[in-house]
Amino acid sequence: MRREASNPELSLVIPTLNEAATLPDLFGDLAAQQGVTFEVLISDGGSSDGTPQMAADLLARYQLNGAVYSSPAGRGRQLNRGAAQAKGEWLLFLHADSRLPEMTALANSLRLLRRDDLPRLAGHFTLHFDLTDQQRHFGYFFCEVKARLGLPGTIHGDQGFWLSRAFFAELGGFREDLPVLEDTLLAEAIRHRGHWQLLPATIFTSPRRFVVEGYRQRQTLNALLMNFALTGWDEPLRRFPAAYACQDRARPLQLAPFYRLVDELLRELSWPARLRVWYRTGQFVRSNAWQLVLRRTARTAFIAGIAVETVPHHPVSRFRAWFEPLSDHPLGHLGAALLTWLWFRTRSRTPVQGA
Repeated sequence: MRREASNPELSLVIPTLNEAATLPDLFGDLAAQQGVTFEVLISDGGSSDGTPQMAADLLARYQLNGAVYSSPAGRGRQLNRGAAQAKGEWLLFLHADSRLPEMTALANSLRLLRRDDLPRLAGHFTLHFDLTDQQRHFGYFFCEVKARLGLPGTIHGDQGFWLSRAFFAELGGFREDLPVLEDTLLAEAIRHRGHWQLLPATIFTSPRRFVVEGYRQRQTLNALLMNFALTGWDEPLRRFPAAYACQDRARPLQLAPFYRLVDELLRELSWPARLRVWYRTGQFVRSNAWQLVLRRTARTAFIAGIAVETVPHHPVSRFRAWFEPLSDHPLGHLGAALLTWLWFRTRSRTPVQGA
C-alpha cells in the first residue's frame, strides 16, 4: 500500500463505460507496480453500473494517486478529457479490461523510452489475449504475432499507448468526431510524425467482444472499419453505431446490416466519388497483402507450439521487399480494388450469417 508522489512521472488515462466488473483486476495490477510514480485518471462516459464510485473506492483502497472525471460519452472525448487533467511527463492510455501482471512493466517501459530519448517516440506493449484453454485458437495467436510487428494498421488501443504529454499535444489528441477507431487513427498519426517502440512488457486484454460476437465476424467488421478509417471515408464510421445498435449483444455478430449500410452509402456518392473510394480501398488491400505471408508463417508456428515471441518476422520482410515495388502503382491498386469489389458484391447481395 502506498500513495504515489504528487508530481508523478506517468499519468495513466483509462476511459470507462460500465466497467465496474473489470476495474478491480486492473487496479490490483497497478497497485503492485514498482519503481515508478504514477497517477490513475478515470474518465467515465456516463456509466450506469456504479463504475465511478467503484474507481474512487479502488483508488482509496490501494492508496493510489488519481481522480475520477466525468465526460460526455465517446472514447475520444473521454481520453482527451483524462489527458487534459494529467500531471505526468508521460501519458499511458489503457483499456479498462487490460491487465499488467508484471510488477516492473511500467518501470521497465519508462526506462526504455527515456534511454532512447527521442522527442516523438511512442510505445506499445506486447499483446496477449486472456483466454481459457478452450477459447484459445489460431486467430488469437495470429493477432498476437501481428501486434509485435508495428507495421501500419497493427497498433491499436488494446496494446496501450505510451507517449510524452508534449508529443500528444503536438498530435492534437484523439479525434472526437468519430464513434470508433480513434485509437487507430492516432496510432497512424504517431507513425507518420514519430516512431513506435515495442515495450518490454506484456499487456493482457479481454477477448470478451470476440467471444460473444464471434472471432471471424468481429475481425471482418474490424477490417471494413479499418479500411474506411485509413482511406479517409468517414461516413460509414459515423453511421456504424446505428447498424451496431440493432444487434443482439448476447449472440454472434450479424454482418449483413453493415454490408447493406456500406452499399447504401456508396449509392449516395457520385460515380467519381465512388470510384475514388474503391481505388483507395485497392491501395489499402494491396498494402496489407503481407498478412497472407504472416498468416502462413504464424500457422506453422502455432501448429508446432512455438511461442509468439519467437515467430520469425523475416518472411514478411522478404515478401514486402519484392512485392512493394512490383505492385505499388495504379495498375496494382486497380487490381486489388477489383478483387475487393467482387468480394464485397458477393457479401452485400447475400443474406449472411457471419462472415
